Amino acid sequence: MALSDFLKQLDEFSASAVEAFGRCGDAGSLESARIEFLGAKSGTLRALQKQLGTLQSDEKPQGGKRFNEVKREVEESFKTAAARLESGESTGGAAKGPRFDPTLPGQAFDIGHLHPITQTIEELKDIMGRLGFSVADGPEVEDERHNFEALNIPLEHPARDPLDNFYLSVAGKDAKGPLLLRSQTSTVQIRVMEQTAPPVRVISIGRVYRPDTADATHYPMFHQMEGLLIDRHVTMADLKTVLRLFATSYLGHDVHIRFRPSFFPFTEPSVEVDMSWGDGWIEFGGAGMVDPNVLQSVGYDPEQVSGFAFGLGVERLCMRRHRITDIREFYRNDVRFLRQF
Repeated sequence: MALSDFLKQLDEFSASAVEAFGRCGDAGSLESARIEFLGAKSGTLRALQKQLGTLQSDEKPQGGKRFNEVKREVEESFKTAAARLESGESTGGAAKGPRFDPTLPGQAFDIGHLHPITQTIEELKDIMGRLGFSVADGPEVEDERHNFEALNIPLEHPARDPLDNFYLSVAGKDAKGPLLLRSQTSTVQIRVMEQTAPPVRVISIGRVYRPDTADATHYPMFHQMEGLLIDRHVTMADLKTVLRLFATSYLGHDVHIRFRPSFFPFTEPSVEVDMSWGDGWIEFGGAGMVDPNVLQSVGYDPEQVSGFAFGLGVERLCMRRHRITDIREFYRNDVRFLRQF
């Protein structure tokens, strides 16, 4: 073989080997390239070494010198590639990050968390539970008796207007009139009193429905917390004390409670409940002493027992706690908003 041809093969071998080792992205591909170029039995370098013996005697020193240079270049390229993979770098030297260490604690997956309204409901249940109230539940699809009649809301009352309620086109099996989506959680207090003798001390938290136009403070579906206490000698002072204890537990000790005279068919007297927390008064719901007609409708004797009831908006409490200005944010399913809670 001519010396020039041998030197050309050495140069081509060196370029191919260096390029191949540089492309290797894992230990398996690197080992395959090593066997191909540097294998002791069938590698390209071994074949070139055999061809060195075919040179003329006076050409062998020059050919041998170049062969040894190429061998060192290729072996160094292999070592560089091996070191790169050992350090955790990818092809071309771009860092892939630190090597995996099995002794380190694992990283927890982000699996989400409870909706802020659900978080608020759970906290309200806990607070009211410490005040001695148990949790009661009732259906969201109601009949007119539990939603209106037993709550002392007469047939001609504006609250029964079909335009102000979500009436359903089907009637219940046991209901005499049409069914509707409940407009208040007060329906639960009727069902509890129908089945429970005094004393009664319960709260009900759930969804209610009213055909309101959605804006920053209104939504056609929202949540209420209804509280009911029936016993002997219950007064408005007890009502205000319970609400004050609740407010300070949820919002802090700098909260103030204010009652404003109002009217609800199922309470007498009735009040609007305002709370002040830092910057002005905000209406949170209605309350009052349970009307004697309501007590009679469930079989209680108004001469023997009395009680109070209150209804607070869960969304308003959550908005106040977290300084949220638009109730619609709770129902847009914007993950960027929900991740803040």
